[in-house]
Amino acid sequence: MAGGRRIVIKSKKEDTFKVKGEELIKKIKELIREGNVRKISIKNKEGKTIMVLPLTLGVVGAAIAPVLAAVGAIAALVTECTITVERGK
Repeated sequence: MAGGRRIVIKSKKEDTFKVKGEELIKKIKELIREGNVRKISIKNKEGKTIMVLPLTLGVVGAAIAPVLAAVGAIAALVTECTITVERGK
């Protein structure tokens, strides 16, 4: 340790998916079920971020229902979007 400081580098893995609007909710549910997702970002086809969903290990069942309702509203408005998924270790 130089200078009494400890440097911790956390690695994160990101995956990107392009999906059609009608497939958005299905893909989000699939990603949540995987359990190692920390954050999901949804962007429109122009690359503008529409929604960011920070997820924790405790997000399950009824707690996720309002989030999926919001995602459903977005899915109705977009024809194509990009999902960026940040995964934990």
